[in-house]
Amino acid sequence: MITVLYGIPNCQTVKKARDWLTTHQIDYIFHDFRKNGLDDSLLKQWTSMVSWDMLLNRRGLTWRKLAPEERDNINENRAILLMHRHPTLIKRPILSYNNHIKVGFSPEHYQQLFDGS
Repeated sequence: MITVLYGIPNCQTVKKARDWLTTHQIDYIFHDFRKNGLDDSLLKQWTSMVSWDMLLNRRGLTWRKLAPEERDNINENRAILLMHRHPTLIKRPILSYNNHIKVGFSPEHYQQLFDGS
């Protein structure tokens, strides 16, 4: 089973997750949203596992820079389109492990996840 951590390298929360994985000697692949991109099928897969609203980062600068008409009346299809176009609209990190995803980082949740495997 392959563990993949999705995010951007300069995000502090992503850095914490990467440090945690390294410290706990968990092999993983890092997928940089900006460098490696994301395709719609992966975003649709994620939204079948967690709600699109959980994935959409409405707190960040990218969201605030969007035109009001892009932010208004957001739905799953529009959110996927925006996240594909602007990957930094995705909450970070996304950990893909054992056919599940974990949105965000918490040392306790990561510990539970890997202890239960």
